[in-house]
Amino acid sequence: MLAIEKIDHIGIRVREKTRATSFYESLGFAFVTDAGFEQGHPIMLRHPSGVVLNLLGPTTEDKDWNMLMDVDQKYAGYTHMALKVASLADLEIFLDDKKIEITGRFTFKDMSAVFIRDPDRNVIEFDEYPGDHPASRLISADDEIDAHP
Repeated sequence: MLAIEKIDHIGIRVREKTRATSFYESLGFAFVTDAGFEQGHPIMLRHPSGVVLNLLGPTTEDKDWNMLMDVDQKYAGYTHMALKVASLADLEIFLDDKKIEITGRFTFKDMSAVFIRDPDRNVIEFDEYPGDHPASRLISADDEIDAHP
């Protein structure tokens, strides 16, 4: 088995450096460094939870071809990032205060999710579910978790 320790960072291509940086800072990410955005290198941001974002740019195309979950056309590629939160109710108050629109939501068994978009329409999912095990969001509280599917 490959000895992966963690997700190191999430790379997101953005159109406007200041607009994107401000948006993610409003979610609690802190600026680390601009390694040369205009030359295609990342702006690095880090959240207190340990999640690191690399905002990449500049874009070279006028058309948006993001792999969005809520449109009819389905292209291969990454569709979103998902962040686990302790409370969706607290998240919704936070988003309302920041004037960030909720663009979708769903519930499946013991998991509930809320979706938003960044200024470049990249999808961000926030999940609330009991437990820490990744499979715990797919089962009910009475089911056992099989750690080796």
